[in-house]
Amino acid sequence: QVRLVESGGGQVQAGDSLKLSCAAISHFTMGWFRQASGKDREFVASISWPGRKISYAASVKGRFTISRDNVENKVYLQMNSLQPEDTAVYYCAQGRNSIVSDSSSDYIAWGQGTQVTVSS
Repeated sequence: QVRLVESGGGQVQAGDSLKLSCAAISHFTMGWFRQASGKDREFVASISWPGRKISYAASVKGRFTISRDNVENKVYLQMNSLQPEDTAVYYCAQGRNSIVSDSSSDYIAWGQGTQVTVSS
C-alpha cells in the first residue's frame, strides 16, 4: 500500500507561491483538502483518473492548480497568490473511485498533512 506523504509546505509572504506534492494512486481520484486552526477540514481541489476532470473550491479557483503525473505517480498542488487565509494544514487524499469529488467522505486514504503558513 502506498503511503500518502505530502511535501512542499512552508512559510511564505502574501502573494508568494508554493507547490505541494504527494504520491498519487493509479486509477483513483486524488484530492487536496486543508484545515485551518479551529476550523473544519475543507475541500481544495480534486483531479480524476487519469486527469481529464478537475474541480476546485471557489476560494482557490484561479489561484491554485491541481495536476497529476501518471508516469511518476505524483499529484501536485501549485498555489499562487497565496493569502493569509490560505494558512492551514494541507492534506493529500485518495478517492474511492476515479470520479472527482469535493466530499471528504469520498476519500479513503489520507496523508499526515503539511503546514502552509502565509503572513501578510
